[in-house]
Amino acid sequence: MSKPVKNLIASEYQNRFKDVTGAVVVEIRGLDAKATTTMRNSLRSKGIRVTIVKNALARRTFKGSPLGSLEKALKGPSAIITGPESAVLVAREIVKAAEAEKKIVLKGALFDGEYYDGDAGVKMLGSFPTREEAQAKVVTLLLSPARQVMGVVKTLQEKLEKGESVAKLS
Repeated sequence: MSKPVKNLIASEYQNRFKDVTGAVVVEIRGLDAKATTTMRNSLRSKGIRVTIVKNALARRTFKGSPLGSLEKALKGPSAIITGPESAVLVAREIVKAAEAEKKIVLKGALFDGEYYDGDAGVKMLGSFPTREEAQAKVVTLLLSPARQVMGVVKTLQEKLEKGESVAKLS
């Protein structure tokens, strides 16, 4: 491959991945055209993009960028999968796809600067809550005591409205 072509590909990688901070790397070698198209269409419908990369050019392009840690996964045939939202959601979707299509090899993932290696790492990342899910859990935990207090207050109010006496707690 000529140097101008390599530079053109590297430039495309820079443009395509410039705002990406998390991704999943897989190997999809061995999938037939129908399975590949089905997987890509399923992921595309969720805003997830699959990009087959040339490893050496990708490693060179990503060096010093947030995606630099993916270097460890960029060996052999590689596809980088990214999405508009969290890499956690991307990992969840690709784990589902890998369960349906056994030829998909999960090579690694990157999330918030942390590299997750191999099949186990990608599956672990997919099990994490997204930012929105984590925030919802925190809000639920914070509101839980308030709900209990409101339940007690409501019970007291109902008793007082019925004219019942309320025993003093000591």
